[in-house]
Amino acid sequence: MDGATYAVRLRDLEARVDELKEQIRRSHTRLSLLSDTILSGGVGGARTSIRFQNDMSGAFRVTRALFVLDGAVQYNKQDDTGALAAQKEIPIFKGSITPGDHTLQVLLRLRGHGYGVFSYLRGYQFEVKQTHSFSVTEGKEVELDVIAWEKGGVTTPLEQRPAVRYLEKLRDVALTGPGSSQDGPLPPAPAGEDR
Repeated sequence: MDGATYAVRLRDLEARVDELKEQIRRSHTRLSLLSDTILSGGVGGARTSIRFQNDMSGAFRVTRALFVLDGAVQYNKQDDTGALAAQKEIPIFKGSITPGDHTLQVLLRLRGHGYGVFSYLRGYQFEVKQTHSFSVTEGKEVELDVIAWEKGGVTTPLEQRPAVRYLEKLRDVALTGPGSSQDGPLPPAPAGEDR
C-alpha cells in the first residue's frame, strides 16, 4: 500500500471515529438529562395534588369513595363502620403528571344517618358521580380539592342535597412551599356540572 492510499484510509478512519465519539457524547447527554428528570421527580415538569374534603353534616355518612385519575384508580375504599365518614380530609394523589388535560372521576356513596325521630334516615342511600376536567401546564402545580357538601337549605329535599364541588389552586412548581400561590384559586365549577 502506498503512502497516499494509506493517508486517505487513515483520514477516513479518523472521521468515522470522530463521528462515533459525537454519537456517544449525544447519547450520554440525553441519558444524563433523562436520569436527572427521573431522579428529581420531574422538577420543572407539571405536578398535581388531589385531596378529598368531607364537609357533609352528620345526616350523611360516606360509605364508599372512588377516585379515578385519567383511567387509573387512585383511591378506592368502602366502609360501613363509619371510619371512612370520620375522615374529614383524605390525600388522593400527589406527584408528577404530564402537562396537558386530565380527567378526574369521582364516585361517592352515602348513607343517611339519624337517631330518634330521624332514625328513618338510615334507610336512605345516595350516590354522587361526577367527572371533572382540569389542565396542568409545564412548570406548574395544580392543587385540586374535591369537596363533598350539602347544597340547598333546610327546605331542600334530602335526596338533592349531596353534591361535589372542586377548588383549584395553581402554583409554580419551584415555589410549592406555604404561601407560594402565584395565581390564587380558580373559580370552582358549579355544583353538579362537568368541566
